[in-house]
Amino acid sequence: MAENQADLDLTFLYEIADGSDEFIVESIDMFLQQTPMLITEIGSAISSQNWAAAGAAAHKLKPNLGFFGMHTTQGMMQDIEHIAKNGAPEPQVLKDKFDNAKVLIEANLAELEKIRAEKGA
Repeated sequence: MAENQADLDLTFLYEIADGSDEFIVESIDMFLQQTPMLITEIGSAISSQNWAAAGAAAHKLKPNLGFFGMHTTQGMMQDIEHIAKNGAPEPQVLKDKFDNAKVLIEANLAELEKIRAEKGA
């Protein structure tokens, strides 16, 4: 799991929060609400081979991942976006990349839940 946690660097979030646990909790809350919906949207779009929708949802998710220091998964989302927007000439490559990104993101979501609980207490 250390690999998953290496993709979660909250340095930027803590910097802009300037000591405000409330800001951190609110930011994490928003991410925890939006991210699962976007992941579901990407997965559904890939399943139905709606490449435009998959690319658009991956595009929406990228900046959020960067905000939370998830640079590995942000790069994966960029790849997913580009592959989808190019019509996914190899759909299995797109699906595999998404499945790998989803595992990392879900591990990070679980970690963010813990951080939110600690900061919100």
